[in-house]
Amino acid sequence: MLALHSICLEMEGVENPLLSEISALFPTRHFGAILGPSGCGKSTLLKVIAGILPHTSGSIYWQGKNLEDEDLPAHQLGYVPQFSCTHPRLTVRENLVYGARLRQKGTRQQIEERVDQVSEETGLIDLQDRPAGVLSGGQLRRLGLAMELTTRPSLLLADEVTSGLDPKSEEEIIALLASLSQEQGRLVLLVTHSLRQIEAYDSVTVLSGGFLAYSADPRDLTDYFQVKSPELIYPALAKQEPKEWAADWSAVPKPEGLTQQNILEELKAISLTEGQKETLELPSLLSQVGTWLRRRIQIFLRDPAQVFLQLTLLLVFPAVVTLFAYRGLPEVRNMAMSSDTGVVEQLRDSLAFTIQSSRVGTLVSGLAMFQVILLALMGSNSSAREVVGDRPILEK
Repeated sequence: MLALHSICLEMEGVENPLLSEISALFPTRHFGAILGPSGCGKSTLLKVIAGILPHTSGSIYWQGKNLEDEDLPAHQLGYVPQFSCTHPRLTVRENLVYGARLRQKGTRQQIEERVDQVSEETGLIDLQDRPAGVLSGGQLRRLGLAMELTTRPSLLLADEVTSGLDPKSEEEIIALLASLSQEQGRLVLLVTHSLRQIEAYDSVTVLSGGFLAYSADPRDLTDYFQVKSPELIYPALAKQEPKEWAADWSAVPKPEGLTQQNILEELKAISLTEGQKETLELPSLLSQVGTWLRRRIQIFLRDPAQVFLQLTLLLVFPAVVTLFAYRGLPEVRNMAMSSDTGVVEQLRDSLAFTIQSSRVGTLVSGLAMFQVILLALMGSNSSAREVVGDRPILEK
């Protein structure tokens, strides 16, 4: 069970709290929706639960453990952002394999088997060899979910994964999430502003201006807000201040959070999680770096334009610099070797030759150093851009 107790979040420079006294209970084997108008704190609350944003006050409990005292194990949490961390030049299977290898230990065969299982669950089995860049919006959302499911998370958080989808694709994603919530004592929370599939959820949590306005059965939603249809809830929220909605909801008698059925489900979920601890440990840092580098090399080789550009910078640019430098080198005058030349004249020629030679040597070495430094800076810049571009996958 996930329990939120008086969660508050304040930010410096922001007058009003982003979240105020949010308290709610979500049992396992449960599919809950977090609804509300834009800017009400839906995604913020999900990020607080995921630990991405630290809350100012309050407590979060997962399976009876205070997450302030003991962090959630990496394999137990799955967080699906609105825009997934898939790469368009990798195939569906490659995205899943790399995502799995970065987040869990396992042999090649174990990873492949898990990827096949997840692909089957999410309906991607026939799309495994297709590049992610040609997938539809609904298929991309499925791929983002599949990447999180490779670690068998018991808490799956999805942020606006149905946003921008057509009604059919949205219905398919909702049905998929509902089925996933029934597996292995999993809790699935979806942030959405859509009210079309309200009957598919086990609970609905409504936020208004960072305050909790409702968190209960979706069948009681319209009666509570005194509207004829769920689509009229947002206009109804605007008729009253968020603090007033929060006060009204806090005055409503709440059912007991821990029923006998919920307790049994919690015990099952905890036992399943304990059994996964050894098999779903994070790989070592060296292994993760190796996996990420292989992924980056494969992505680089899939981009012919980038390969051509880098080869040009590596080979052609030094040659051009050398050519122009060679033409601009000062002429070195030979020393006079005649026996008729006096000693003083020979010393003068020797000194001039030495000075000219040192200038040419300094210029040549300076040009070489310039090329090395320039190429190093260009390489560092490109590497930094690649790392920043991979921030979502690195955060995973």
